[in-house]
Amino acid sequence: MKKVAVFCGSSLGFNEIYKNDAIKLGLYFAKNNIGLVYGGGKIGMMGVIADTIIEKKGEVIGVIPGLLRHEEVAHTNITEMIVTKTMSKRKVRISKLVDGYIALPGGFGTLDEIFEALTLGQLGIEKKPVGILNTNGFFNHLIKQLDVMVTEGYLKQSNKEMLIVSDSVDDLITKMFNYKAPEMSKVINKVVR
Repeated sequence: MKKVAVFCGSSLGFNEIYKNDAIKLGLYFAKNNIGLVYGGGKIGMMGVIADTIIEKKGEVIGVIPGLLRHEEVAHTNITEMIVTKTMSKRKVRISKLVDGYIALPGGFGTLDEIFEALTLGQLGIEKKPVGILNTNGFFNHLIKQLDVMVTEGYLKQSNKEMLIVSDSVDDLITKMFNYKAPEMSKVINKVVR
C-alpha cells in the first residue's frame, strides 16, 4: 500500500486516547513511506494525522470539496490539495488515489466514507483493504450492528469479514497488507441462504 485514505473526525472527541492513536498512525505512515490521502482539513483528528506526517516529511494529499475550502477548515501546509466540485466527486477522486482505507473515530462523514469503500468491495468494483482502528472500543457497537445484519440475513458473513478491525496500528496495517478480497461470482448473490 503506497497511499491509504484515512477517514476521521473534524473534531478531537473528549478522550485524548483518540488523538494519540491518530499520531501513532501518522508516525507509522511517515516511517513506512505510506502516503496519506484524506479530507484536507486542518482541524480535529484530520489535522492531527496530517500535521504528524508533515512534521516527519511524509506525503499528505488532501481532497476537499470547494464548499469546505475555507481558511478555517482547509489545511494549507500539506503536499498537495485537490479541490473537487462535490462531496461525491471527492470520494471518486480519493478512490482513484489509494490502495486501502482506514477509519479512525469520527461522525457521519467517517461512517459514510468507510461504508462506501466496503460497498465498492462487496460489489467487486474494488479489491482494496478496508480497516477500522478500534481505539478504546469506539466502533464496538457498529461491529455488533454488523453481526445483527448477518444474523437477520441482510449481510453475508464473508462480506462482514471484509472489514479489518484492530485496536493496534501495527496489527491493523499488517492485516491490511495481507488482505485478500473475496472471490466474486458473475452474478451478485443475494444474502438468502
